[in-house]
Amino acid sequence: MSASLNFAEVKLLYICYECQRSTRSGNLQLITALSKWVLNENGVLRVKKVEHHLVGSSKILPREYTILDEVEYAIEIEEYHDGKWRPFNAKDVQLEFVRIDPFVRINLNNQNGRFSTRFKLPDVYGVYKFLVDYNRIGYTHLNDVKQVSVRPLLHTQYERFIRSAYPYYASSFSMMVGVVLFSFVFLYYREPAKVTTATTKKTN
Repeated sequence: MSASLNFAEVKLLYICYECQRSTRSGNLQLITALSKWVLNENGVLRVKKVEHHLVGSSKILPREYTILDEVEYAIEIEEYHDGKWRPFNAKDVQLEFVRIDPFVRINLNNQNGRFSTRFKLPDVYGVYKFLVDYNRIGYTHLNDVKQVSVRPLLHTQYERFIRSAYPYYASSFSMMVGVVLFSFVFLYYREPAKVTTATTKKTN
């Protein structure tokens, strides 16, 4: 939309503004930029490649992780500009690790169009999504979602002793000691024999 119906007239596209400085009106540049954006000739974004995996692992795009795993995520974004696809450069691309609400929100590091980061998964299991939702003025809306499962630790993956469980350990051992003492007392304790005295009845 323009403020005037004469905005795109040829005479206004090439009119001089302060001609002594050789400065022309910016109408032509504005119309050119707007038309390229509307016709998807500029500002179009696309996802070229997405990867996520455990740090130090060669297995790409696993279906599930374990809570507290350290994960590396990378996404390659390209921009269509003047008829060519080129790496997209920005500093405000973010990744969200979402279950219902985002558990992790972190900025991605840009390396010539490859945006990557490392983070530790939350200690809550469930079905999560790697979500990149980039919506900025002058660019098309970019939305990429990858779903993964985060499972709890196996019983063999827990530590031998967990600090938060120390009170339960103490109660278990005290119960065992109590059972042993009670069994010992019950089996080996004998009441002292009662002394009975015979009484004779005097008869008259």
